[in-house]
Amino acid sequence: MSSFRRSGTAFHEEDVALEHREPLDTRELFVWFAVHAVEGVEHAIPTSYSRTVMLPGGPAWFRVHDRGHGLRLHSRVTDPTDLPVLTARVRRLLDLDADPVIVDRALSRVPELRPLVAARPGLRVVGSVDPEETLIRTLVGQQISLAAARTVLGARTREMGAPAPAFATGLTQMFPTARALAEHGEQFLRGPQARIRAVLGAARALISGELSLSPDDDAAQQRAALLALPWVGPWTADTVRMRVLKDPDVFLVDDGALRAGAARIGLPSEKRALTAWAQDAAPWRSCATTHLWGPLTPPSTFTESEQP
Repeated sequence: MSSFRRSGTAFHEEDVALEHREPLDTRELFVWFAVHAVEGVEHAIPTSYSRTVMLPGGPAWFRVHDRGHGLRLHSRVTDPTDLPVLTARVRRLLDLDADPVIVDRALSRVPELRPLVAARPGLRVVGSVDPEETLIRTLVGQQISLAAARTVLGARTREMGAPAPAFATGLTQMFPTARALAEHGEQFLRGPQARIRAVLGAARALISGELSLSPDDDAAQQRAALLALPWVGPWTADTVRMRVLKDPDVFLVDDGALRAGAARIGLPSEKRALTAWAQDAAPWRSCATTHLWGPLTPPSTFTESEQP
């Protein structure tokens, strides 16, 4: 670990290898991040992903990169005690503790999934570095395209997010906190009233302590707490469960993109029939969900030269 000061801001820096089981397709992960990236908060290119994040000791920045010499994490934090915290969060984000051989072997026993697994071996289920942010982003992304969600989140981040620390190379913003959304959301949030009420209700529940999200939550209790919020439905609760808790057996049958992917390979698109089919993928239905979404198309800016 090294300590530095940039533009009057002190930070502590570390560069470590991220151990994992093979296979791991890092490019597919980086494409996922590029497609979902919030401008100013995140940036992805074919060999790396970087972002800002708030940790217990203050704002932080990290870059995960793979340039042919193994996966590494370059991190900068305000408080040095946050370095292991950040490393653990990044491991969850990238699903690095999964055993892809076991998962792929099990899913390959499902005839319809076998060619998808063969095409994308070692597929990871993207997790979360910030549970509260994951909930807000999921609520904003309901029933709109990825591109629209990125546009909305980028605008709201510019309006309500704090500036990034000077040591956050190439990035300018922190994602808005629940408190910022609760205090300023009525002024800046746009779109259907149901979605605005859902975001405001979640933000207010988070800052009041009525709702608490953690990777250590009991899955059933977390789901019930989310469903008790106004305008929060099963798709949101289950998406948060899959990403925050790393529950390996979530099947997002209410997801339109999943049902479209199922139809492409000849599976029933009707919810009850598709749910019954998915029983054969248990206990790895989160990975089956990710396979059915299919490979994402990277944005036109997803090139090596775009690295900040």
